[in-house]
Parts: sequence; C-alpha cells; structure tokens
Amino acid sequence: MAIPTPSKRKFLGRLSLPERNFVAEALRAETVGGVLLLVAAIAALIWANTLGSNYESVRGFHLGIGALGLDLSIQHWAADGLLAIFFFVAGIELKRELVAGELRDPKAAALPVIAAVCGMAVPALVYALVNISGNGSLDGWAVPTATDIAFALAVLAVIGTSLPSALRAFLLTLAVVDDLFAILIIAVFFTNSINFAALGGAVVGLAVFWLLLRKGVRGWYVYIPLALVIWGLMYNSGVHATIAGVAMGLMLRCHRTEGEEHSPGEHIEHLMRPVSAGLAVPLFALFSAGVGISGGTLADVFTRPETLGVVLGLVVGKAVGIFGGTWLAARFTKAELNDDLAWADVFAVASLAGIGFTVSLLIGELAFADQVQLTDEVKAAVLVGSLMAAVLASVLLKMRVRKYKALVEDEERDDDQDGIPDMYELDKPEYHLRMATIYENKAAEHRRLAQLAGAGRDDGDSPA
Repeated sequence: MAIPTPSKRKFLGRLSLPERNFVAEALRAETVGGVLLLVAAIAALIWANTLGSNYESVRGFHLGIGALGLDLSIQHWAADGLLAIFFFVAGIELKRELVAGELRDPKAAALPVIAAVCGMAVPALVYALVNISGNGSLDGWAVPTATDIAFALAVLAVIGTSLPSALRAFLLTLAVVDDLFAILIIAVFFTNSINFAALGGAVVGLAVFWLLLRKGVRGWYVYIPLALVIWGLMYNSGVHATIAGVAMGLMLRCHRTEGEEHSPGEHIEHLMRPVSAGLAVPLFALFSAGVGISGGTLADVFTRPETLGVVLGLVVGKAVGIFGGTWLAARFTKAELNDDLAWADVFAVASLAGIGFTVSLLIGELAFADQVQLTDEVKAAVLVGSLMAAVLASVLLKMRVRKYKALVEDEERDDDQDGIPDMYELDKPEYHLRMATIYENKAAEHRRLAQLAGAGRDDGDSPA
C-alpha cells in the first residue's frame, strides 16, 4: 500500500474567508488614509515652497503645559502625540496577526517575517556601504528601512491596479512586521538619556492598563485618561512616546470568545483606524513633509552620501531585500509559489514596499535632530526615493494588470448571489446542487423563449 506524500505548502495561496474579509476591510481603510496622506504631503510641499516662513512659524509654534514637560511645538505634537495613535493601531494589528492572522502559525509566518527582516537589513546595508565609500554619516542607517502601507495602497488606488488578496495580505503582513522592527529600532537606537522615575511611572501605568483589561473593565472614560498619563510619562522618560501606543495596542485581546462577533481588539481597531489613517498620519505628514525643493536640493539628493544612501536603500535595498529573503525562505522551507502567480509578482510587491514615508520621515528627524539642514535634505531623499519606488512598482504591476484583474474576478465571483465567493464553496455538495438548479432554471427559460419565438414565426409574425 502506497503511503501518500504530504502536499507542499503553497506560498501566496488562497486565504481563508474570514482572513480575506479582514484583509479587504483593513486595506480599504488604509487606502482611503493613503489618499489623504498623499494630499497632505503635496499640501505640505506647496505650503513650504510658497510660504516657507509661514510654514516654519506654524509648525514651530509651541503649546502645552510646561510644568508637565509637555510644552511642545506643533511639529512635535504631531510626531510624538498623533503618531502614538498610529502605533497603537499598529500594535493591535501585530497582536491580531500573532493570534489569528498570518503570524499565528510559525511555519506560515517564516516567509513574511524573513522577507521583512531582509527588507530592513539590506536597505540599512546599502545605506552603510554608500556612506562608508563616500565618507558620509552612518547616523541615518535606519531611515530607508521602513514601509508605509497606507502610501503604498494609495499608489495602488491611483494607478487602478487590482491585486489578488494573497498579495495584498503579504504586503500587509510585511508592513506589520516592518512596523514592529521600526518600533524596536526607535526604542533601542534613538533613546539618548532615560528618566527612570518617569519610565517607572509609565510601566506602572501600563500594568494598571493591562490589569483593567484582564478584569474586563469597560468605559472610554477610564482608558483614555489613563492612556494620556502613560503617554506623558513615556515622553518625559526619554523613550520615544510612540512606544506607549504600541505597548497598549499589544495588550488588547484579539481572539474571540464564544458568542463574540468581534474581539475587543478588533472593535477598538475598527474605531481607531479612521482616526489614525484619516487624521493622525495626514497631520504628521502635513507638518513633517514640507521641505524646500529646488534644483540644488534635488542635485544634493543624488550627490550627498547620506541622501543617496536613503534613495538607494528605499528603491534598491527594499526590493532586493524582500524579494531575496522571500525566495531564499521559500527555497529552504520548500514552499511552492501559488500556480496563478509568478516570482515577478513578488518582486513588484517588494518594489512597492520601497515606499517608506511616515516612519522614514520620523526616523530621519530623530537621526539628524541636531542638523536641521541635513534633516530637510534627508526628508527630500525620502520623498524622492518613495516616488521612484512608486513609479517602479507601478510599471511592474501594470505589466501584469490583466492577470491580476482575472484573478480578482475569480476571487469575487458569486454566481449564486449568496454573499460568499464561489471559490470558497467549490468543495461543498450543496453548492453544486444549488448551482445545478440555477443552470437548469436558466436552460428552461431559454427553451420557453425559443418555443415562443417559434410560435411567433408559425403565425407569420417573423419578417419575410
């Protein structure tokens, strides 16, 4: 008797229906936020290049409570305050991926995790090589390591390319893991001095936050004031305040119990994602992306090692790192690529991940905080590199757009109109019985119409 051999695991294969629905909803919100992000970035560039002094005075305007160490400029409120909301949502996304998404199975998680790690390591290496050879500063090695999922999806929305759900899920998982490592980089490498009293207070606040969640305490009037206290203490500790956001996001329960339609984490993410994508990130872009663009500035982007390293890291490093990491991981884990896709599709998505905007701008500000001129040049490099990555990805995706549209149509086909795509019902006998009935009814209708047409011709109704 022959022993059946186990089938090889498919890479970028069909998602489960719940996971597909979650990815579709999450990316729909991110796409809208990405379009707002593009609008905010363009507005910032126009504002900074037409009314530069006004732009600088507005974003440099200070407000807050000085006695609490929170007398900050509007630019810092956007970077340290509003981005905490962005990282809070990122923390929930990561928690959900770990307990119910692509990262819950270590074998399935290996590919996107390795791809994300390589997609951060190679850009950093490219930056380092460019600056070592050009006698530049290594301080900005982390700038080209980030991926902006909202901006990437906005590019997809603008060019009108439909991506199959598996590729979209891969891009989303990459971005989630990317955010995790970006948070670790900010916490480890961009914390100069620590106020241990404030940090201890923040840790106590997080412990109270976790305990209240465990006890099932409900009410925004409890958690929002506590979250603000934790954020304020984390900011005063010297650790970047966005760490508080991701820590609280990771504490939320993202698995459903019996009788629950949505877990608390999913519910809060659904409420906070529009605030993050529609308000927090666009406002950060408005007050961070405004840099003076001139012929000299653009020339410096390609001649100065720090800025050239950022551009090459985003455009070349991201694509090579993610694609190479994915290919090697698939080869050594013996995972077979989905028959409907090609490795060129993986490279196109890897190129799309080279759009590093929000977190790259943030890290650029942190890396060169004491060099204002270089900070602006690095921001310009982030904009140029992201634009080049977007154009490259758009060209590659357009080359396969017919294939993608056909795959998406197959995914969304619902001939029996029961609200569930047919591909998820092909293995159910009742589906085939239902479809046979539908086709038989259509055939009967066609026969009836043919008989009526024949009767009409017999009565002399048809033209001679």
